[in-house]
Amino acid sequence: MTAMASFTAIIQKEEDMYVARCAEVGTVSQGKTKAEALKNLKEATELYIEEFPAKLLSKPLLATFEVAGHASPA
Repeated sequence: MTAMASFTAIIQKEEDMYVARCAEVGTVSQGKTKAEALKNLKEATELYIEEFPAKLLSKPLLATFEVAGHASPA
């Protein structure tokens, strides 16, 4: 039986696609919808872990912060 592991996905809209990144291992994928991007990221991460078995990883600390500037939120 294969052990299950949980990973963190960060999904952002970039032009007409959603880009999904795995915070723990650095895999990246994309899709036309958030669900498709997440599905593709899961597949990419599974393939990555088959090739490079993951060591015990701690969960990343996610935080938000503000900076002064002229950028407007999407």
